[in-house]
Amino acid sequence: MTLRVLLIDDNTERAAAVSAGLEADGCVVVALVPDHADIVAQVRRAGADVIVCDLEHASRDAIDSMRALHRDEPRPVVMFVDRTDPGSIADAMEAGVAAYVVEGLSPSRVRAVIDVAVARFKAHQSLRAQLAEARSALSERKLVERAKGLLMQTRRMSEDDAYRALRRLAMDQGKRLSEVAENVISMEKLLRN
Repeated sequence: MTLRVLLIDDNTERAAAVSAGLEADGCVVVALVPDHADIVAQVRRAGADVIVCDLEHASRDAIDSMRALHRDEPRPVVMFVDRTDPGSIADAMEAGVAAYVVEGLSPSRVRAVIDVAVARFKAHQSLRAQLAEARSALSERKLVERAKGLLMQTRRMSEDDAYRALRRLAMDQGKRLSEVAENVISMEKLLRN
């Protein structure tokens, strides 16, 4: 798979060597930028699949830029730094950086690090999607439980009868069970006021 790489590096000689190494490994360097300013717009404009940053150190501005990128245009980010501290590593990982390499930029190794970062990014995105799905299912279940409780209380139904009534209504209306439950809850609030 050909990866489209946006390379951030303010050292033109080093950037040229990394760019040549990436292209030799089958990547396409779609943009070479000197800093992380307005990274979201630059990634959109370049259509990059992966971002490779080579920095002296991970500054607060660089971390904030990666956080904005992770929020608005999630992409695998590989960050090479010359020096670091434990706080910067934790901040970078929390900001969505998939690989953080200290004193290890070698044009011949960049593709391997990118491949690991892409795999880690995909796994992280999958976990985020599963978490969002689980939260949604839990929220829907809470609505159904609340609607069942209202039916049990106001209509003197058993739990099974209340569930069957909700399910029947959902099928008759061609709606999701959670939508019907939400309507029952809304109607109960309206009648109470």
